[in-house]
Amino acid sequence: MKILIQLNHPAHYHLFSNPIKEFRKRNHTVLITIKEKDVLSKLLEGEKYLNIAPKYRKSNKLSILLNLIRSELKLYKIIKNFKPNVMLGTSPEIVHTGCLLNIPSIFFGEDDAKEVLMGTSIIYPFASVIVSPKSVDNWIWNKKTIFYEGYHELAYLNPKYFRPDKNKIKNIIDVSKPYFILRFSNLSAWHDRGKKGLSEEVAKEIIRMLKPFGNIYITSEKKIPKELEKYQIQIDPIDIHHALYYANMFIGDSQTMTIEAGILGTPSLRFNDFVGRLGCMEELEHEYGLTIGIKSKEPERLFKSIDELLNIEDLKGEWRKKTNRLFFENIDLTQLIVWLVENYPESIEILKRNDDNERTFEIHPTNWIEEI
Repeated sequence: MKILIQLNHPAHYHLFSNPIKEFRKRNHTVLITIKEKDVLSKLLEGEKYLNIAPKYRKSNKLSILLNLIRSELKLYKIIKNFKPNVMLGTSPEIVHTGCLLNIPSIFFGEDDAKEVLMGTSIIYPFASVIVSPKSVDNWIWNKKTIFYEGYHELAYLNPKYFRPDKNKIKNIIDVSKPYFILRFSNLSAWHDRGKKGLSEEVAKEIIRMLKPFGNIYITSEKKIPKELEKYQIQIDPIDIHHALYYANMFIGDSQTMTIEAGILGTPSLRFNDFVGRLGCMEELEHEYGLTIGIKSKEPERLFKSIDELLNIEDLKGEWRKKTNRLFFENIDLTQLIVWLVENYPESIEILKRNDDNERTFEIHPTNWIEEI
């Protein structure tokens, strides 16, 4: 098969990295296209790809629209030349060009449709099929969606694919001592408008609370105050999951890294205004107890939650027990993606007829969890 995969965010690289390897093992031809975002191109070092938007656009609506038109025109030309059998991604470009050229597009969405309505309203009507976790509500597009048990992050943090390694981060992080990771996101995407996250004042108080218990490391998408720069680390983006795994706690305003930390058995606290509005995050918090969500107007609750976690004996051990249940109850998303594409469109009809068929792709936990 000829498969085109469009990446718009570093998280999308991780989502599709293992399926890409599997497709190539099976002698399929994979073409990767990207739009520049944060460290995405760095993650793809050594990989061949085509960049349809080399410069990241501004956050205003006009810039978003113009950037979309330009990138779709470029992708249209690429598709005409490559002639893929199917396209995968999490971007509007594949669904619009796919619709024009009569090429199937499979869209992977992890946010509830109403919460990112500006995007879903211009994407979902044109997608051939939508693939989402069962915890997501795709509203009027639920019937068009294949739901599965799990999260995007299980496509790459499943123990089958990820093995934590201290040697990957020992030159940046002192892994011999307890440590905490703080994450500052840009919150500059169109669906982030009006949303707040970690402020300088809140971050300073968090640091004051954590310093007696271990080292503090900050990763940030944006420029941080000079006073906090001494905590900032520049870590290879491919190694961030090793850092999250060995951390004693994660605190940030990033949805993706919050999920990643929780799946890796690290207590995670998310501080932003999406709390209570996204099905995946709500399930991870209330069903599995792996994360805590707190709105930006409740800093005192955040401080209280941090204090409570710091006083739990064997905190990491307790969290790791919770991840075992998560792995048992959710699927191997990588294998689902590969099976779905290789057997398209019959695979879609099979899953629609039998909602439990995706249980074939179960994760089998291994002894990957080590003593901390």
